[in-house]
Amino acid sequence: MAKGKRTYMSCLSTESGIMGYITNVQKRNFAAGEKLELRKYDKKLRKHVIFKLKETKH
Repeated sequence: MAKGKRTYMSCLSTESGIMGYITNVQKRNFAAGEKLELRKYDKKLRKHVIFKLKETKH
């Protein structure tokens, strides 16, 4: 069976270090070694901070 085109990524907060969100993204949208940064709400700090995506095991 073929692998899917999407992979699961966890969002790690740059300020608190917690894993706040899990999302899935398309593999072909990212170049090798490219990291996506999103500005999302950190529940621990109760403010918006930058989250970096890191690949997780499914």
